[in-house]
Amino acid sequence: MHKLWVLIAVQATVAAASLVVEIVAGRMLAPYVGMSLYTWTSIIAVVLAGFSAGHWVGGRLAELPPDQALRANGWALLAAALTTGGALFLLRGVAGPVITTVDHPVAVIVVLTTLVFFLPSFFAGIPAPILSHVAVLRHPDRAGRALGAMFAAGAWGAILGTLAAGFIFISWLGSTGTLVVVTVVYVLLALHSLWAARGFGRWMTQGAIAALLPLVLAGTTLTRPDPCLVESSYFCIRVVDQPGEPLVRYMVLDHLVHGVSDAEDARAMIPSHGIMLDGLSRLRMAERDAWSAFLIGGGNYALPRAWTAHEEPVDVTVAEMDPEVTRIAAEQFWFDRDTATVIHADARRVLTRSDVTYDIVIGDAFTDIAVPEHLITQEFFSLVNRRLNPGGAYIMNVIDHMDRLEALASVVATAQAEFDVVEIWADPLHDPSEDRRVFIMVAGDAPTPVSQFTHLHPEPRQVVRVDAASIRDLVARDTTVVMTDDYVPIARLMGARS
Repeated sequence: MHKLWVLIAVQATVAAASLVVEIVAGRMLAPYVGMSLYTWTSIIAVVLAGFSAGHWVGGRLAELPPDQALRANGWALLAAALTTGGALFLLRGVAGPVITTVDHPVAVIVVLTTLVFFLPSFFAGIPAPILSHVAVLRHPDRAGRALGAMFAAGAWGAILGTLAAGFIFISWLGSTGTLVVVTVVYVLLALHSLWAARGFGRWMTQGAIAALLPLVLAGTTLTRPDPCLVESSYFCIRVVDQPGEPLVRYMVLDHLVHGVSDAEDARAMIPSHGIMLDGLSRLRMAERDAWSAFLIGGGNYALPRAWTAHEEPVDVTVAEMDPEVTRIAAEQFWFDRDTATVIHADARRVLTRSDVTYDIVIGDAFTDIAVPEHLITQEFFSLVNRRLNPGGAYIMNVIDHMDRLEALASVVATAQAEFDVVEIWADPLHDPSEDRRVFIMVAGDAPTPVSQFTHLHPEPRQVVRVDAASIRDLVARDTTVVMTDDYVPIARLMGARS
């Protein structure tokens, strides 16, 4: 192992494995806290903190004689294997208690990330200074080049690990399978390090015995139930049936319900935002013999299914990023693929590359603390406006905290910069005890002809338009921001506050 190229290879492999774990961390946390700016910020910060602490300890260990330092390196890698192989068990064990005891959603993300992924990063950070110091000691005539090569190996390994995790491992093996592979790699590197430290006897035997624990732990994770029905390149997709008759089925993407379908009544737009999106679209198009709609996101494809059941004369195009979402909707949510044109691509890219215009564009991008920022800017609203036919409308849901409504105000102000008319609609039956509320923004060149309507499915439900004076007062506040591609503070505007 004292050969420079071997040290470089080990350094690159450790760096690659550690970055694979960092990417997998995002996928593992998604079913519990979702994917957001907060999630990735927490993961990056915790992993870097672990690396930093590991580098400091590794620097102290590097001062030992080379064989002892390599031996310590082997044990550190076995510890990395153990904490990586046990990450799944630890996450499932602590997620429930943390989520129920910590109120702030961002604090939940930070706590879970720290508990599960700090130690794997810490132990993976120890080898870098040890291997670099050994490289310099063993090659004093090329000390500078050796040190540079070790730093470069760490950087290239991190790059390759990131690419491999995103494009290969998670797509083909899933999060659990990827962690098993990383655990095995750490074990092999650990045993090699013990062997290179002239640990042919006692140390090698003890290391081999110790290696059994992370290997068994990692192998056991493969037998555990997977929380995802499908783990795609974008989401952990789950399907949940509500007990009772008729059958009501939920599509859960990561940690949130993204659609609800009734097996018997395709017209039943069960969530309030589904009721409003469906009702407002058909209300705006009621006088047309035929109309067209562009949907940003498919989810469970409840809207195309409902419009087909209503015998609406609508030509539907859906931009859905994840082909697996579409497949699950067709297989388990009774969506007929022949009733809509589905494009598996980002909606903004689709609208940019095509000059096709529509009567209705529907955006269903808001979740709890994660919103695709490029779909709520002035530039995007301008693009949507150019893709609307005369008399058409852009209809989108907005979720915000009732105690401040800063996100709603900023979205409306941004839309007002591009559309002649901007309305807000709401369900008057909102539970006042709930902190967050779903609103529907309607933007176009003309107002909706009525100020309220009743949606009949699955039962009569009233929807009302917020009066213009209230909207003016909302937008006029000092905290309102017109969001652009250069400045989209939606995470701050929507973030929960204690």
